[in-house]
Amino acid sequence: MFAKLFRDHPAEVGETYGEHFAAAGGFGLKMIAGGAACVVHALVPGLFVTTGSGTVKKLYDQMVAKRAAKRAANIEMRSIEWVI
Repeated sequence: MFAKLFRDHPAEVGETYGEHFAAAGGFGLKMIAGGAACVVHALVPGLFVTTGSGTVKKLYDQMVAKRAAKRAANIEMRSIEWVI
């Protein structure tokens, strides 16, 4: 049960618990800030006009870029294993 809650998912994405904590925590804080900007924007439409959508785009780009880099590194590692 401990491994399922704390180790399995970070390992699936190629991170230690600490690395995953930092990455997920950072994403969460950025999402909270973007969400707060959206609430303020709802009240005063002239404020934070692109902050919410910009936050979502940046986070998406970071996550996709990270996945692509890890995928490329894994492919390179596997191909090196076969070189004699």
